[in-house]
Amino acid sequence: MPAIANFLDTNILVYSTTGGAKAALAQKLMSEPFVISTQALNEFANVGRRKLGLSWGRITRIVEDMAETAEGVIAVEPELTMTALRLVQRYNLAFYDAVMVAAALKAECTTYYSEDLQHGLVIETKLTIQNPFL
Repeated sequence: MPAIANFLDTNILVYSTTGGAKAALAQKLMSEPFVISTQALNEFANVGRRKLGLSWGRITRIVEDMAETAEGVIAVEPELTMTALRLVQRYNLAFYDAVMVAAALKAECTTYYSEDLQHGLVIETKLTIQNPFL
């Protein structure tokens, strides 16, 4: 996979389906080349149903669209889990955040957009965490 600059966290996917300033920015990020992980799609489905009250049919259509629009979708595999375990210990990340960061590293992304992680943190000298809503 060629290097893609942007990896999008689940919160960007969620905001892209809502209204307001965060939605506009999330939609802008999704209009540029981006990579996501299967974990982000799964988390979106959960939030879409539980917090947004979307129907399963609507969630299915949105997830399909996100997966088709993305330049890449990184699957969570044992190798990613092992990388995440190393990242948890080195950067004191929550485990599921570390799995997403591991996916971004695997995709050779340089920017990870999320409001949930430490803005400006550089992972493995390759990946910079950016909170686009600051």
